[in-house]
Amino acid sequence: MIIDCHCHAGRGDVMTAPWNTDAPIEPYLRRARAAGIARTVVFAPFHNDYGIANAEVAKIVARHPDRLIGFAFIHATRDRGHIFDMVRHAVTRWRFRGIKVHGYDAMPTRELCDAARAFRLPILVDVVGKAAVVDMLAPQYPDVNFLIPHLGSFRDDWRAQQLVCDQLVRYPNVFTDTSGVRRFDYLVEAIRRAGARKVLFGSDGPWLHPALELHKIRLLKLSPRDEALVLGGNAMRLLRGARRTPLPGFRSTSTSIRRSRAVVAAAGTVGDASMELEL
Repeated sequence: MIIDCHCHAGRGDVMTAPWNTDAPIEPYLRRARAAGIARTVVFAPFHNDYGIANAEVAKIVARHPDRLIGFAFIHATRDRGHIFDMVRHAVTRWRFRGIKVHGYDAMPTRELCDAARAFRLPILVDVVGKAAVVDMLAPQYPDVNFLIPHLGSFRDDWRAQQLVCDQLVRYPNVFTDTSGVRRFDYLVEAIRRAGARKVLFGSDGPWLHPALELHKIRLLKLSPRDEALVLGGNAMRLLRGARRTPLPGFRSTSTSIRRSRAVVAAAGTVGDASMELEL
């Protein structure tokens, strides 16, 4: 089974660039189906209110429950004091299975990492070329899995991508995805040095074509076992650890959800209470 671990869905509200305006899921789903991609992790584009954006993603996931898996987009600074409640709502109500953070917003904080730890969620964090941040995060939270997209830099910062290759080797809880990586030999190096278990297929859809991104994995000419890990096995391993309830002894740092409950409620409930990932 092929799982795309990196795709956006829904509308942004900034409207200064494609990535903060609209991420239409239907064209992506047609392309992904034609390419043989069975499941896709989705999260919002940039937004000034991720409570609203995550609710929209939940509605999109509810329309395609057999195809899509939701992640909660969190602004680690703007949402501080409310992160646990936002994550808990996303996990228990919508069955989301991870957290997305973007360095252009803010890097992960302890509050955010604590919430991920409580629910055993992976954090997909775009470090926007500042790969040294991973050296702070990974050893502080060895029981949280950090997925670093684009091998650390969508802008082809080779220094960042080389550093992420090193971090994949050094930290058992650091992974990367292949989305938007144009320096192909760095993907070769990442798998050679860290092993296929540390690399996940991602497309950065809907803006990048999933079939084109998938073809890069085929060109790696991996063994059947290693290719299966990159194309879906690793994603299943990370996603299946999610908990419906927080670990015992964990206390929320907030007492209420700042986001509009009316907007959140409008998204509805996705599936039943079970956290078993059906793939």
